[in-house]
Amino acid sequence: MEFYTFFVNFFRQGGVFLYPIALVFAVGVAIAIERFIYLTKETIADRNLWDDLVPYLQSGNFKQAVARIADSHASIGIVLKYGMARISSARRRDDIEKAMEEGMLEIIPRLEKRTHYLSTLANVGMLMGLLGTVIGLIGAFGAVATANPAEKASLLAASISVAMNNTASGLVVAITLLLSNMFLETKTTRLIDSLEIASVKFLNAVTERRGDVESPAPSAPPRGAAPRMA
Repeated sequence: MEFYTFFVNFFRQGGVFLYPIALVFAVGVAIAIERFIYLTKETIADRNLWDDLVPYLQSGNFKQAVARIADSHASIGIVLKYGMARISSARRRDDIEKAMEEGMLEIIPRLEKRTHYLSTLANVGMLMGLLGTVIGLIGAFGAVATANPAEKASLLAASISVAMNNTASGLVVAITLLLSNMFLETKTTRLIDSLEIASVKFLNAVTERRGDVESPAPSAPPRGAAPRMA
């Protein structure tokens, strides 16, 4: 109850600029929560899918691996689908690798989507708090200059309260959203790294089962050279 009273009084004494600052904060928190839930689900789905694929890859049972990937919408599944699609037609290891890189180009924008908005909203919230502070100080100096002597103290205190509340609000918004942005970027980077590691392990498994994937074609003998007898 005391916190609620403090919160209400804080907004009443903060002036008009606290409302757009609160809106920026709400939008930023909503984005952070949505991104956290999405990345957490993707991490769990990727881990479960990879745990199912490892036995198939180790035994060379690519048909079962393809069937398992076809039923999954996980990020790692999409990347490996590109690689699986090129196994039959690939003549070199690089062909499969490039196909999975194409899958990564499709996945990474989804993982990084909207996260960069948090840093922008943090800066906007800070600047709006600064603007509210300046407006409050302008009101404070105006009150000192034009008000009656008996009212100067109360008007000055109210204007300074507006300025300080806006400063505090801007700092809270900026710190919260910047920390959220840093946390989500770290989580996204870990997920992308895990996708790259899984891609390399998949590629190594395919190469071990198909020794001709990266075997270079034999070079033709120089013109005019006589073939040697075995």
